[in-house]
Amino acid sequence: MEDLAEAVAALPDKSLLLLDDDAALRTRLGRALDSRGFETRLVATVAEAIGSVRTAPPAFAVLDMRLEDGNGLQLVEVIQTARPDARIIMLTGYGAIATAVAAIKAGAVDYLSKPADADDVVKALLARHDMTAAPPENPMSADRVRWEHIQRIYELCGHNVSETARRLNMHRRTLQRILAKRAPR
Repeated sequence: MEDLAEAVAALPDKSLLLLDDDAALRTRLGRALDSRGFETRLVATVAEAIGSVRTAPPAFAVLDMRLEDGNGLQLVEVIQTARPDARIIMLTGYGAIATAVAAIKAGAVDYLSKPADADDVVKALLARHDMTAAPPENPMSADRVRWEHIQRIYELCGHNVSETARRLNMHRRTLQRILAKRAPR
């Protein structure tokens, strides 16, 4: 952590915008990023974030993908327009290849699954343009990735079990058993 704090201390602009609608995660991650030397502004909605970017464009941004009033991808373009050199990473609880590709194409430099460790976030923010960040220390298990995918399709199908089972090519009762269980670690 000391190496990361030293790297942040050497930055000319330490401003960071943290957008997440989960108050507990936003506060905890905000404190962790502050302790590593960033000057963090915490916001809970896309509208708040747009106002904050227009007032003072940040050098760094950590954006949640899915929010109550929109999508963090909407903000990537706003930040890029206001400050083209900004380094943006996306956080999501619904890790999917399609959303990761969309985030990178929009201008984000990395895409991390929640819950993300503050050190992993800082490493992603500070990674050189020509290098990718090191893989996370605690990646999601294959069972967790499968569960997240099933939950995402279930949500996209409007919580319709039969439609979700058809799209996932699995038996409806098998899907019901999976949905009834807790998320794997």
